[in-house]
Amino acid sequence: MNLPTFLLLTLAILLSSFHSFVDANNHLIQQTCRNCSKSDPNISYNFCITSFQSDRRSHCAQNLHELGLISIKITRRNVTDIISKIKELLKKKSLDTLIKECLDDCLEVYSDSITTIREAIRDYKAKRYANSNVKISSVLDASTTCEDGFREKSDVVAPLSKRNKDVFQLSAIALSIINMLNVDKLMGPF
Repeated sequence: MNLPTFLLLTLAILLSSFHSFVDANNHLIQQTCRNCSKSDPNISYNFCITSFQSDRRSHCAQNLHELGLISIKITRRNVTDIISKIKELLKKKSLDTLIKECLDDCLEVYSDSITTIREAIRDYKAKRYANSNVKISSVLDASTTCEDGFREKSDVVAPLSKRNKDVFQLSAIALSIINMLNVDKLMGPF
């Protein structure tokens, strides 16, 4: 076999292997999102798929545990983004007093969430799923607390509604995966 033929054959084998890996990974994401959306009516299948596809790390995840860690990190990234948005909004001079109060409250709960997510990641990596569940649940609560603060004020338009909803869903996806892993852990090997 001459060198060009050998190189073409090697390239064809590598591409075929890569294609199989990508197909298996897409299946993992699709199956995980299907299970998440079936177990929790607050999770949109399409939102779940889009969230994982937006993070290049998910394309290399080989199992549910890796995908769960990625989901927590996606949640952390979104919490960090919402904190930046809140700080940006708070810089506006013409900000209504009621909105400023709500934004201050949101900044506080989301800032606390960053530390909580770090702890959740440590627990998750150590397979202390129950502890990680509690911490991610508090992040989910932060999104609800922030949104509810705006609802308590009449005639106030919540400037963070979509972002709060995204953090809520991302937290719910992470919780759903944690719960799947925790059930597997409790069931043990057969």
